[in-house]
Amino acid sequence: MDTLHQFIENYGLIAVFIGCVAEGESAAILAGFFAHQHVFVPWQAYAAVFLGAFLGDALFFLTGRFFADNQYVTRLKSRPGFERAFQLVQQHPTKYVILNRYVYGFRLVGGVAAGLSNIPAPKFVALNILSSLIWASIFTSIGWFFGLGAERLIGDALKNHHRIVIGLGIGLAVAVIGGLLAHRLARRNHEGHASTSSQPDRPSPL
Repeated sequence: MDTLHQFIENYGLIAVFIGCVAEGESAAILAGFFAHQHVFVPWQAYAAVFLGAFLGDALFFLTGRFFADNQYVTRLKSRPGFERAFQLVQQHPTKYVILNRYVYGFRLVGGVAAGLSNIPAPKFVALNILSSLIWASIFTSIGWFFGLGAERLIGDALKNHHRIVIGLGIGLAVAVIGGLLAHRLARRNHEGHASTSSQPDRPSPL
């Protein structure tokens, strides 16, 4: 446990940054928890979460903006939820960029859809900064309050193995719950897409 604790102290922020480039909720919550437990320096934990969130969405946006004909992007566009995401970013670009990251499992599709839309790049960058700041504040704060709750349950001074077990347990629970929600959302979108595709075309009233 001491070796694992030392490893987290030395390399944990790198893992947080990488985790936040992708979906990131569990990584951000872990960052807040370990910041509360003085494993991470609080401002460094927040910076890692913010930068990962911002750069992740920026990467997805650039992929859609400059690699629209790439085979990977073409496959992504065939996903059931992509068309809906593209419609939303075209109709409500400001709300979309700010809120898209809160739909678990939808961030990659949403970021690429934003890149393919007509939203200006400077506007996207400004909104992405704002969204990342808010998102990082919310989820690191959740982790911080988990740390407070753990201290009340176990004691004021959590031992190293307590910190590791509780922190990793929180991260695992968030990842599992988020994965289940993403799977359920994807299945519902797929079923809705299949249902719409199976309906016969109605004759034109004209």
